[in-house]
This record gives sequence, structure tokens and C-alpha cells, in this order.
Amino acid sequence: QVQLVESGGGLVQAGDHLRLSCAASGRTFSSYVMAWFRQTPGKEREFVAAVSTSGIITNYADSVKGRFTISRDNAKNTMYLQMNSLKPEDTAVYFCAAVAHWSVSATTNYDYWGQGTQVTVSS
Repeated sequence: QVQLVESGGGLVQAGDHLRLSCAASGRTFSSYVMAWFRQTPGKEREFVAAVSTSGIITNYADSVKGRFTISRDNAKNTMYLQMNSLKPEDTAVYFCAAVAHWSVSATTNYDYWGQGTQVTVSS
């Protein structure tokens, strides 16, 4: 069992940057593939990025590739999403997720979810 808590969301202007954090409970954080998803009202949850247990392998949605960077610090039980060059279309609630698995595929089914943090990008 792992509990996830996101932080770092807020209101920014287009072109600005934000860093989201996802703090995990438990001593087995390093055993979980971690990911970020986002959702806007009326739309399905969308994959953003995933990182392997070691932090070496990453995967990104095409819409954020080159602008967002996912990382993790297993010593701190924390995952991050550095978001640069933000666009209004990045506005969403961002969720972190975890699964005891090896794949960083966008289609992996995640078992644990945080409550989400709102990111709003104004034009």
C-alpha cells in the first residue's frame, strides 16, 4: 500500500514554469513505477509522463515532450514533474500514480492515485 500526495500546483502565465511534487508514504517507494496524469472537466484522464523504479527510464506524452521532465528521488520518497514553457492547454488537475510494475508504458494500469493538484495557465 502506498499513499500519494501532490503539491506545487498554481496559477501561472503562459511561458512560465512550475514544479510539481508527489510525496509517497511507505518504505517501498523505489519498487514502484511512478507517473503523472492530468484531467480537465469533461475529458478522460490523460497520461503525461512516467519514470522507472530507478529513475533511468522515462516516457512522455508527445504533447509535453521537450517541455516537461519527470524525475524521482528514492531517498526522499518523492517524484517530481518540472514543467517549462507552460501553455494554456496544460491547464488541468495533475495526478500522480504508482504501480508495482516494470513498464513505463502510457497504457500501464496504475493501482494508487493521489488527490490531484490544480495547474492553471493563463494566456
